Amino acid sequence: MFTGIVEEMGAVAGIRKGARSSELTVAGRVIFGDLKVGDSVATNGVCLTVRAIRGQTFVADVMGETLSRSSLGRLKIGSPVNLERAMAADGRFGGHIVSGHIDGTGVIRQTREDANARWYEIEASPAVMRYIVEKGSVTLDGISLTVARVAASSFSVSIIPHTLSQTVLGSKGAGDILNIENDMIGKYVEKLMGLGPAEPEKGSLTMDSLLKAGMI
Repeated sequence: MFTGIVEEMGAVAGIRKGARSSELTVAGRVIFGDLKVGDSVATNGVCLTVRAIRGQTFVADVMGETLSRSSLGRLKIGSPVNLERAMAADGRFGGHIVSGHIDGTGVIRQTREDANARWYEIEASPAVMRYIVEKGSVTLDGISLTVARVAASSFSVSIIPHTLSQTVLGSKGAGDILNIENDMIGKYVEKLMGLGPAEPEKGSLTMDSLLKAGMI
């Protein structure tokens, strides 16, 4: 589990591609303070398991499902990446609940400057937009952000200077691809309420069942 508060920007130090998978070697500095084999590291928002540690780099296997849902397959040697270790039980919860399981990708449609902030408009698929709500939370490349505006096929976020300087978002512009993780709470509520695309499951929580139980 993560918070979406990026600890540092690392860089891709090595890539070994297979037929439908790859091995990623990532270099960093801050996260290696207590990193161990088997730990989870959100890399541009994707939860990766550390398979090996070699000095100031870690090695992780990236499976086909992850490559198809995220932008990790587009990384090159030297590409900067946002890094965050799993949340510590005694740490401050500065962002929101982030699982590191990407729902899909989005494309930056445009950016614009607004005093000390920079606006990003991100175009995404209907499957992603379904869970995007104004003033709700969204994770972009592992960064916990608040949705400022929502349109039919896109949403916008306003980024402060600190986030721009400390994450890879500051170097991205129109046409670049971002990993998106929707707020999981909305997905759980939808499932329990039987409001998703599929038919409600037997025993699922519905408005009718809540009424009968006297809960609303």
